[in-house]
Amino acid sequence: QVGLVESGGGSVQAGGSLRLSCAASAYTDTRLYMGWFRQAPGKEREGVAALYTGSGRTYYADSVKGRFSISQDAAKNTVYLQMNSLEPEDTAMYYCAAENVIWMSRPLFDNDYTYWGQGTPVTVSS
Repeated sequence: QVGLVESGGGSVQAGGSLRLSCAASAYTDTRLYMGWFRQAPGKEREGVAALYTGSGRTYYADSVKGRFSISQDAAKNTVYLQMNSLEPEDTAMYYCAAENVIWMSRPLFDNDYTYWGQGTPVTVSS
C-alpha cells in the first residue's frame, strides 16, 4: 500500500497563495502518476493537476492553468501544488492521489487512481 500524507491547506483571501504537499510512503519507485483533485460542496470531484514522476510531465485543468503549478522533489517522493491567485471558486477539499502505471490516457480522471490521501481543506474568501 502507498500512503499519502498531505499538508499545506488553510484559509486565505482571494488573490493569496498556498502550497500543498503530498508525500508518498511505502513506495520507492520513481514511476508514479500523482494527482491533485478537489471536491467542493455540492459539486463532483474534479482533477486539478497531475504529474508523472518518471518524466516530470504535468497536466492541468483549464480552470487552474496559469495559476497553479505542480512539481516534485523526487528524493523525497513528494509532490507539491503551488496555488497562486486563489479565487473563492477554488474553495474545496483537496486530495492527493497516486497510481503506479506506465501511462494514463486521462491523468486528471479520478477513477484511474488507486491510492488517496485524507484530504486537506482550502478555503478562499472574497
